[in-house]
Amino acid sequence: MIAYILYTALTGLAILPLLLYFRNPYFFQDLQYTIFALKIAVRLSKFKKQTPYYCLLDRFLEQVARQPHKKFILFEESSYTYSQVDKESNKVARALSTHGHLKEGDTVALFLGNEPQFVWIWLALTKLGCISSFLNYNIRSKSLLHCFSCCEAKVLVAGADLRDAVEEVLPTLRQQGVRVFILSKDSNVEGIESLSDQIQQASDQPLSPQLRANITRKSPALYIYTSGTTGLPKAAVINNEKIWRISFLQSIAGVRSDDIIYVYLPLYHSAGFLMGVCGAIEKGITVVLKRKFSASNFWNDCRKYNVTVIQYIGETLHYLCNTPKRDNDKDHKVRLAFGNGIRADIWADFLQRFGDIHICECYGATEGNVGFVNYCGKVGAIGKEHFLHKVRVPYALIRYDTEKEEPVKDSRGFCIEVPKGETGLFVAKIGERAPFSGYAKNAQQTERKKMRDVFVKGDLYFNSGDLLRIDNEGFVFFQDRIGDTFRWKGENVATTEVADNLLMVDCVEEANVYGVKVPGHEGRIGMAALKIKENMDFDGKAVYQHVKSYLPSYAQPRFIRIQDVMVLTGTFKPMKVKLAEEGFDPGVISDPLFYLEENKSYVPMTQEIFSSIGEGKIRL
Repeated sequence: MIAYILYTALTGLAILPLLLYFRNPYFFQDLQYTIFALKIAVRLSKFKKQTPYYCLLDRFLEQVARQPHKKFILFEESSYTYSQVDKESNKVARALSTHGHLKEGDTVALFLGNEPQFVWIWLALTKLGCISSFLNYNIRSKSLLHCFSCCEAKVLVAGADLRDAVEEVLPTLRQQGVRVFILSKDSNVEGIESLSDQIQQASDQPLSPQLRANITRKSPALYIYTSGTTGLPKAAVINNEKIWRISFLQSIAGVRSDDIIYVYLPLYHSAGFLMGVCGAIEKGITVVLKRKFSASNFWNDCRKYNVTVIQYIGETLHYLCNTPKRDNDKDHKVRLAFGNGIRADIWADFLQRFGDIHICECYGATEGNVGFVNYCGKVGAIGKEHFLHKVRVPYALIRYDTEKEEPVKDSRGFCIEVPKGETGLFVAKIGERAPFSGYAKNAQQTERKKMRDVFVKGDLYFNSGDLLRIDNEGFVFFQDRIGDTFRWKGENVATTEVADNLLMVDCVEEANVYGVKVPGHEGRIGMAALKIKENMDFDGKAVYQHVKSYLPSYAQPRFIRIQDVMVLTGTFKPMKVKLAEEGFDPGVISDPLFYLEENKSYVPMTQEIFSSIGEGKIRL
């Protein structure tokens, strides 16, 4: 009898996983994610209790001690081991400490491109207990000064190739008492000091941990700039704990300690730096660093450096799929791709063409407090719900009126959660487990991202600005962005900043900027509706010269629509939704339309140009 009971029990245990699988085909992936999530929670709890706080720099120093001769960075024809990068960062730290008079808590702005020096200057500043502010190397003039000043940096370190951009704003920086260093061995410009010669002369001996003794998990570590719903870029505050959380994404995606990762995304962004470089430090792997993305050289680089893991944003995989097909398309060692923003059709095309590569799609904002990971590999989904996730960090999709641009409220004045399968605005509860650090020196914009009294009186949620949908299996799908921000070529574009720039052109009286969809392209491209001043004509060349001088390429409106009267919403805001839906088809729109012909001017939009864009003959 006992043997029978035991046999029955063992049989039941044996078939239990099978029954669970039929009930939930993603049971084993869910279980694996649960184990990962619990391990990460345990590690973060352990770090929290350590004094002084165990930050990512300590992990890097552990990797240096454990594998000093392992290659950390491969860049063009040069390579740098973990030990070499550590010593270089020691030299930079000593040079900046001596000549920049830096101390714990100071902020230093980095203004340079994707190069190894970026990594070891950041490490050097972290060793000094300083906060790094990552400036977008595409910005100039007013935007550059704004980004620099809003984090109250005391020192600017710039790449030699960005000297002209620095000289343009130098008078203002000098008025503010800012020390400016250029990564060059000499400088003949008053107010700009050379740094490379000072680094070369400095000692590479380790620095005392006491220099950063007061650092905690909540201490600001980085400022990474993001375009929000309005205005100029804002400095999102990234603390030490958030660096850890994002760096763990590589483990969740399936990165192994023997992998080689290809990083070409800008290091001033969270994707390239936090998910790429910081994740690599956490795993102790090798980084192949590129100055910028090149579709034509991508796979040759992967073969040359034996790359096994790649990062992406949706548009980059699209560009790879658009390259001419070759017989050796599947001849590579890449086994894993992780990132965000890939469309379902591009996902399928990419796998069919380039082979069996596991794609791990992630979702989250730089400043956000909650994100998702599609750990199951479901094509088209940006993530998957997990019961542990929602228990620890409450979030919801709430009903949203896109015309009124506000959440729909019930009779009691609270938001309404949408049922499964419906689209809603993604909001996440702000709390100890999901903090929102906001933006540096910008209380107004920080407050704009908060929603109060969402479901009960006194609650507080982070407003993502994204419309999502969750299906019955718990998979999350991106639908659209709300407000005054659109995304093009992996960059968020704040329409208010673009409109403000257009208003500086002599002939423009009013400007309304919005994003429009383009067939076969990810995100939305910039378009502007303009009202021209009385007794003046639209000057395409003047507008082109202006946007070229003041806006990065991804923010320059590619289409312009001339209107006699600006159309306003019921709340007297410029109408965007209807204009965005109408797009840029001259066969539908009777208003004059203009197209930005690359490196020339805004020229009249024709049906031929429109058709060529739709057919992919004209690249945007």
